[in-house]
Amino acid sequence: MVVFSMSSLLQCPSKLLFPLHRPYSTTLLPYSTPRPIRPRCQPLRILCAKRTGKQRYPSEKKKLKLRKKEALSSVTNKFEGIWRLSKLSVLVQNDPGKDFLQIHIGLLQEIAKVIKFPVASMLPEEAFSVVRKSFDARKILKEAKFVYTVDMDVSKLLSLEPRTWDFINRLEPKVGLIEHMPSEKFSRDLTSLVHHIKDSNGTLPREQEHDIDSGESHKCSAARRPRIAVVGSGPSGLFASLVLAEFGADVTLIERGQAVEKRGRDIGALVVRRILESESNFCFGEGGAGTWSDGKLVTRIGRNSDCVLTIMNTLVQFGAPKSILVNGKPHLGTDRLIPLLRNFRQHLQSLGVEIKFGTRVDDLLIQNGHVVGVEVSDSTTKLQSDCKKLGFDAVVLAVGHSARDIYQMLLSHNVDLVPKDFAVGLRVEHPQELINNIQYSALANEICRGRGKVPVADYKVVHYVNDKDENSPLKSESTSRSCYSFCMCPGGQVVLTSTSPSEICINGMSFSRRASRWANAALVVTVSTKDFDALNFHGPLAGVEFQREFERRAAMMGGGNFVVPVQTVTDFMENKISVTSMPPSSYRLGVKAASLHELFPSYMTDALRHSLSMFDKELPGFISKEALLHGVETRTSSPIQIPRDGDTYESLSLRGLYPVGEGAGYAGGIVSAAVDGMYTGFSVAKQFNLFHGDIESVLGKAQNAGVVKLYKTQEGDDGNSSATSFISKNSETAVPINLIDLEPVERFSPGILVKISTLAMEEQIEDITIGPNFMNNFELYVYSSNLHLVIAHIHANHE
Repeated sequence: MVVFSMSSLLQCPSKLLFPLHRPYSTTLLPYSTPRPIRPRCQPLRILCAKRTGKQRYPSEKKKLKLRKKEALSSVTNKFEGIWRLSKLSVLVQNDPGKDFLQIHIGLLQEIAKVIKFPVASMLPEEAFSVVRKSFDARKILKEAKFVYTVDMDVSKLLSLEPRTWDFINRLEPKVGLIEHMPSEKFSRDLTSLVHHIKDSNGTLPREQEHDIDSGESHKCSAARRPRIAVVGSGPSGLFASLVLAEFGADVTLIERGQAVEKRGRDIGALVVRRILESESNFCFGEGGAGTWSDGKLVTRIGRNSDCVLTIMNTLVQFGAPKSILVNGKPHLGTDRLIPLLRNFRQHLQSLGVEIKFGTRVDDLLIQNGHVVGVEVSDSTTKLQSDCKKLGFDAVVLAVGHSARDIYQMLLSHNVDLVPKDFAVGLRVEHPQELINNIQYSALANEICRGRGKVPVADYKVVHYVNDKDENSPLKSESTSRSCYSFCMCPGGQVVLTSTSPSEICINGMSFSRRASRWANAALVVTVSTKDFDALNFHGPLAGVEFQREFERRAAMMGGGNFVVPVQTVTDFMENKISVTSMPPSSYRLGVKAASLHELFPSYMTDALRHSLSMFDKELPGFISKEALLHGVETRTSSPIQIPRDGDTYESLSLRGLYPVGEGAGYAGGIVSAAVDGMYTGFSVAKQFNLFHGDIESVLGKAQNAGVVKLYKTQEGDDGNSSATSFISKNSETAVPINLIDLEPVERFSPGILVKISTLAMEEQIEDITIGPNFMNNFELYVYSSNLHLVIAHIHANHE
């Protein structure tokens, strides 16, 4: 839960700084009724751009001054440890290119400027190491550049070039630019981490009696290892299995799909011969849905956090290139994920993990409110006559968001499932050359289909459609929405992710080089339970039925046989269809011209159309006859969440069940799912006395989500509905906040990373967007039809 500092809150809204803590529960905690407020004060304006110099609030100036003082006082010996130099900019013409991650003369020149050393060529390359390398081609810059973070080993530098002593002596810390660390930050892969813990006597076996009725820990002596079932071999399932196996649990990994080798052949049969294997396809199989995708490793849960670094180092251990540890936007691609997963599997098997591919979980075995096993069958047949009952001490449920039969099975056991907001829309495809020219202009010639100096161009766009806006298309409804790009695949292709022949659902994928001549991204609009109700879909699985409805409509528009309905962006904007002038598509099973503007309810189509016009202003040329919309993209995130304990990760309604990852509603990508699986593995290991340490001391705090709870207290003095006062728990004074003009540029996925609710009305905030990321500070804009707007500042270690 996000914790407020009351004294800071009362002084100034700019001090609303909260760290994001471990994953939240959807259950609202009962708080006391707020005390009567004092006379209202004049509303305070909160700007949505970065404040510098005189624009900073006094409280911000004081905080910055304090940080500078702390940075200075923390340096006890300048000539020992590591100096970290950040935001070192090297122009493209002075850099060897995106794939070169070592020290070079252009970078040495920038380092020399920072430490004020006169001759850059005299600096020894061995004393420096690149921590991060990103590419910055924003149009506000005069020239594109590579941006580096570099660690400088002072001892090595002085031993190789003693004449730098005087310059190091004059070096002073600068917040966010020059920082001193007493020692080099060392991060381990997960296997090495567990071995280190075990060598430190962190896993001494203990005997403890177990009683299912009382919910105590299982009896697991040294002679009897706990038997744990992990259902699903996506990132969360694989990392949960790895942790538990390394700690000595008897792990069985159950996967309804096939190993990557067989899964690849099944996908080939789908693409070439239109044969859909319902249990082995783009969604189901070893590695999860992310295997045949772009393989993005970007995350907003803290790129430099211990838990994320552990995941990244583990991927390197199993075959990922070391460049993912340095690249600002790391990705693997399907071609690299396949051998990585093979290595991961072989390591698990060497630890004694039994992996059951082609095995579907049909039911849970429950005794006295506690899971005691699973019922499984052969997923390669539709018959369930060969069902087997397997006993386990606990079940880690790590299924993906397409395992709809699992949701239905959980409901039959009265497991709590909470409907969750998500987003649906269409996937747009442009010629990659067009996106390169839009983003890079003259630099587009440097791309060379993924082999040039600069990365293949991508984009991220978002537009908030407010029903209060004069130009908004949502005048007839009371819900405001965000429309944004999702899973952008530069140099990629559109692929089929349907799990039923009667439905059409698509996604994008790329190989490591991103060398395709197309670029695609989903353009999606947020939907909520109000939208489900409008189509008469109710209950915990209303979101699932909502998805199915549009997947079936898309299949009918395509005419069957996995043909995808398409429409040019220009036709979509004009509500017409042009059959004879269709641009080519990367989708290999065929496309058919269709009226995609009639696929969704009018308010969703209007929101998409309005947002497209805004995207074209940001990226001139985005609306083009060469741009082709494909229908339909519905599975952006899980439509439900399975409530669980924030400390133990155990289901709140069924003991012994540990819901984890994207399918459970706690992750949104490869890295966040892997992190969630890793934390769950440690938690289960602790429950069974395989691990006795403190999880946070090993991995840091889980940062999947945060909760902010506010009270609405009164309207603004001027009667303007956009001025609303809020107070937090136990606050005696309301903090007036004004709605002002803003341009949100990035977005949190609703219900996954940040959840904000009000206790006074028990209403969940409908949508969240964030503004520019300046170092580790985000400006958070929270929109609600009743609350209008809350602007707060979040201080968090996020990328």
